[in-house]
Amino acid sequence: MIRRLRRAVRRVYRSTVDLSHPARSPLGSAVVNCVVYEDGIRQPGDCPAEEAVRRVRKSGRGFVWIGLHEPDEAEFKGLADLFGLHPLAVEDAVHAHQRPKVESYEGALFAVFKTCRYVEHEVLTATSEVVDTGELMVFTGRDFVITIRHGRHGSLGPLRERLEAAPERLAMGTSSVLHAIADQVVDDCLAVADAVQDDIDRVESEVFNESAGRAGRGDAGRIYQLKRELLELKRAVAPLDRPLDTLANRTLPGVTADVRPYFRDVADHLARVTDQIAAFDNLLDSILQAHLAQVTVAQNEDMRKITAWAAIIAVPTMVCGIYGMNFEHMPGLGWTYGYPAVLALMATACYVLHRSFRRNGWL
Repeated sequence: MIRRLRRAVRRVYRSTVDLSHPARSPLGSAVVNCVVYEDGIRQPGDCPAEEAVRRVRKSGRGFVWIGLHEPDEAEFKGLADLFGLHPLAVEDAVHAHQRPKVESYEGALFAVFKTCRYVEHEVLTATSEVVDTGELMVFTGRDFVITIRHGRHGSLGPLRERLEAAPERLAMGTSSVLHAIADQVVDDCLAVADAVQDDIDRVESEVFNESAGRAGRGDAGRIYQLKRELLELKRAVAPLDRPLDTLANRTLPGVTADVRPYFRDVADHLARVTDQIAAFDNLLDSILQAHLAQVTVAQNEDMRKITAWAAIIAVPTMVCGIYGMNFEHMPGLGWTYGYPAVLALMATACYVLHRSFRRNGWL
């Protein structure tokens, strides 16, 4: 019941709006939005990037935030030329599949994050997808923020709304946006780790559920699937340690000293996720070993039962084999009660063996 309630809450609070939809992208197929912020306040109306930059640089305060979703080279070339982005960073941003990192290019900062999403499923199977990952690239400069999202999740729309509700944070500059993005990425990883824990708890309870019999001893395929999905989460989380350490402790262009302590807080949250993943991996190893041990014990029990029944059947087989040799002179052949006596002897022997095996736990 508790697990079902958790899943229902996650469905309710998960954002269902995909801001990359063409109906919400009036500025182009890849551009989600282009917004100007001055003194932490969003300026009304969307405008082309050139006009937004002209407004910001003319006023001398604020910045422009441009969001894109999976742009190609042609779509991104104009923005790259407008903001003077380094070609290597532009190539990484367009082609994706990059390792999380933070790099400085001529006064601009380029950060790569892996985004995570928990895939809801009613029943965990050996082929269930549990963790889905994407990528989020961020360019920051003195007066601009460019976010490039790859994948069908990790929308920054809710994050933008939260920041706009706290203009004092946006007034701190572009580094505050970078911190908010990093914080959301790590928080999403925390949520995924908590959801994966529910799946692990369920598998663990089934493995050690003695009352459920064979059906409750777990499935090695599901355990291996959880380990594979946990590895996917680890690949997204573990490489974030170095970029966050760089943002928290090094002097970088656009990252003010006031914002660096916030990155250290994000790094602390990341350490918690990393510890959780390591604990989950060790726990799954223990569950798998327990499952294999239970399978071995079950096989031994089956072999004992088979051996016990074979021993019981061997008694009448032996007696029938002896009297089936057709010798003329054998004890009891001429006795009137010989046949029922032999049947009684076989039944008694089988009963005694059955009772003995039952008493020793073999049957």
